[in-house]
Parts: sequence; structure tokens; C-alpha cells
Amino acid sequence: MKKLIVSAFALGLISFASVQATAQTAESAQTETKQETTTKTTTTSKEDKVAVKPEDLPEGIKKTIKGEEFSGWTVKKAFLVKEGDKTPYYELQVAKGGESARVKLDKDGNNVG
Repeated sequence: MKKLIVSAFALGLISFASVQATAQTAESAQTETKQETTTKTTTTSKEDKVAVKPEDLPEGIKKTIKGEEFSGWTVKKAFLVKEGDKTPYYELQVAKGGESARVKLDKDGNNVG
């Protein structure tokens, strides 16, 4: 009789521990999902990218693009990028023959990245 009671008690403890572990695992998964969602939202809201026509770029950038450093390169796409409290910059996608590159310049045409 003692063995039966001890066995039933042990089985009850094992079941209880199993249920607790499952609940904690589910809670961890929910927390991780919430953290990923928050991270994605934060990343998206911090950077604001607006398309700009190459002919509408500031004069400082046009002067840099026409300079010796960018000889033969043409601007394919341009974006004004604003990241939180940082100074806005222009991201240019440039091409020369089969080559392409991405350049980050401030409004005066200075390389920022």
C-alpha cells in the first residue's frame, strides 16, 4: 500500500513539473516573438528613405558626381535618408559599365559612409 501511495505521489510531482516546464516554454516563445516584433518595428520607424530624382540632388552632390573621383559613373537611383537624430544624407546607386556601387553623401557632397 505504501508503494502505491509513494508511486502516485511521484507520478503527480512529475506531471506537475512537466506542465510547469511546458507553460514556461510557451511563455518564453511568446516573449521572444514580442521582442522580435518590437525590434522590427523600431528598425523600420527609425529610418526614413525618400526617392529623389538625380536632377533634383543638391548642388554639392552634383559637383562631387561630376568630379574626377566619379568620372564615368552615372547616378541610377537616389534617396534622401533620415535616421532618427542623425544628419540626413543621400544614398546614391551609381553605375559604370557593368559595375555598380552605393555611395552615401551629405548635402555638400562629402562622403559619410
